[in-house]
Amino acid sequence: MIIFPLTNGAKIAQGIAKASDFRLGKIAISRFPDGELHLDFEDDIHGRKVVLVQTMHPNPNESIIELVFAARTAKELGATKVIGVVPYLAYMRQDKRFHAGECVSNHIMASLLNASLDKIITVDPHLHRVHNLADLFHIERKKLSANNAIAAYIRSKFPEANSVVVGPDIESSQWAKTIADSIGFRSAIFLKERLSSRKVRINVTTELEWKGKSVIIVDDIISSGHTMIEAVREIRKRRPKAVHAICVHAIFAEGAFEKIRKAGAKTIVSTDCIEHTSNAIELEPLIAKELY
Repeated sequence: MIIFPLTNGAKIAQGIAKASDFRLGKIAISRFPDGELHLDFEDDIHGRKVVLVQTMHPNPNESIIELVFAARTAKELGATKVIGVVPYLAYMRQDKRFHAGECVSNHIMASLLNASLDKIITVDPHLHRVHNLADLFHIERKKLSANNAIAAYIRSKFPEANSVVVGPDIESSQWAKTIADSIGFRSAIFLKERLSSRKVRINVTTELEWKGKSVIIVDDIISSGHTMIEAVREIRKRRPKAVHAICVHAIFAEGAFEKIRKAGAKTIVSTDCIEHTSNAIELEPLIAKELY
């Protein structure tokens, strides 16, 4: 088995190789003058299992094309199995035709990968109206969870007696409540009302003893950051000791990281599914185990 990093997978691929007994291969990725993609496997992959590591942010469109081209090329060159390690799987939130004429992107993204890979491994994909990866992928698939790694981080940084874990909306309960329960922390799940694509209202449905507490907000994705910002603001009204934000996928679009800090978050931490300065929770050992 050889592990190949694509453009958005260099750092995490190195970590996976280090956490496993598998070699890190070399693939040259460049662009022709007209912008077209050029790929060149620099290792002989005939008769080998190939692992392609590509998270889908930034530039999700280019990331998908790179992965599809690399996977199909690997098969043409004689790879016995092609595994896609895609820590952040883009387009999973576009899971419904909300308005007539819209593209339901998750199905199209999945069809491209179904036709190119033999197996896909991803971390905490955004499953909402689609409840299972099997509804999208007919190839081998594995959904890993960052919950244990996040739980271990929280337990190492915050005292149980003086901390509360919060999910900013119902969807986040599968991370926040599950993590809190696993380490014995108190938790609360808020309700979110979406007013527009860039404006939300957070309702605190369960009032706990917030004053003087460390409040840790946990969510899967921080993209525009509006949900996290409003959750931070609502909690700060209740005079906690400090508010901390943790996410699995650190997109932080449109300056969201700085906006969350300005809203009052003392720390902002993420896993390394997407490379970002906030990365503090490593998932490479978790992913490496799945390759054996």
